[in-house]
Amino acid sequence: MALDPQAQALLDAAKAAGLPPVYLLPVPQARQRMEDAFRNPESPLEMGSVSEIAVPSPAGSVTVRAYFPSDEPGIGCLVFVHGGGWTLNSLDTHDLLCRQLAKAGRCAVLSVDHRRAPEHKHPAALEDVFSVLEWAFDNGDEFGWDSARIGIGGDSSGGTLSAAAALLNRDRGGRPVACQLLIYPVTDYFLPGTASYQEMATGYSLNRDFMIWFWTNYIKNETDLSDPYLCPLKAEDFSGLPPALILTAEYDPLRDEGAEYGRRLQVAGVEVKHMHFEDQMHGFMMQTRAIDRAREALRPIGEWLQGRLGE
Repeated sequence: MALDPQAQALLDAAKAAGLPPVYLLPVPQARQRMEDAFRNPESPLEMGSVSEIAVPSPAGSVTVRAYFPSDEPGIGCLVFVHGGGWTLNSLDTHDLLCRQLAKAGRCAVLSVDHRRAPEHKHPAALEDVFSVLEWAFDNGDEFGWDSARIGIGGDSSGGTLSAAAALLNRDRGGRPVACQLLIYPVTDYFLPGTASYQEMATGYSLNRDFMIWFWTNYIKNETDLSDPYLCPLKAEDFSGLPPALILTAEYDPLRDEGAEYGRRLQVAGVEVKHMHFEDQMHGFMMQTRAIDRAREALRPIGEWLQGRLGE
């Protein structure tokens, strides 16, 4: 199936602008480019409340932006981790998506402002995310969600960190995580690479060179690439992990590793729903203002979240 014309129009507009690729910019400029593109200043989707909370973490504290779709107490809660190759993006770039997930899923959403690379290499971001997950289990009564219904999820590298936190939580004997929402996640290193890494190496919103830049920023030279908390697909045991909803896109280098992660979970007896979008590219869920299919995807995602985090 051809790329969605609305997604293609975004690629054409970017090409016509003549700007250098983000991964060729210094990190501060790359971050500003993404902020300018995805910040949500106009007509934000109205919430019952939005607030920021300082959560204790190994770095001292990590900021969490808490979204409540209504004033209803005791709802389920999704710990959300933004994507951006562990390097880019912020609470602000993902503000609209978090509001949409809170509304569609009828749950609280805790968006994690984790430490970013290259200033903070692996496992700094994972330490922050896991700290927030543990904190969410301990503080629902005070802040208004049901601590027995905690899920985790994120997009792209945020999906990586979510899957890794679920693995870490299982391995440390943590309380049961209700679900994991993995939106076109990174689950493995770029080498040797999958078929989709070769097929989608250039020409789309995410390419191979972009991923190499992200990985170079994120890991130290001596990093063990077999570490499942770095590359969740390297795990030896996939049993006992939370039910998963995995989104993949046809025009995405990460397509095959996302699908394979879902297959490994299923083989281990984990319930998996795989939503594959044959006409979309990486990052399409960030483009709900421009891509109809992205807005339409919110309904089944929300229904799945309600099924996992509802009463």
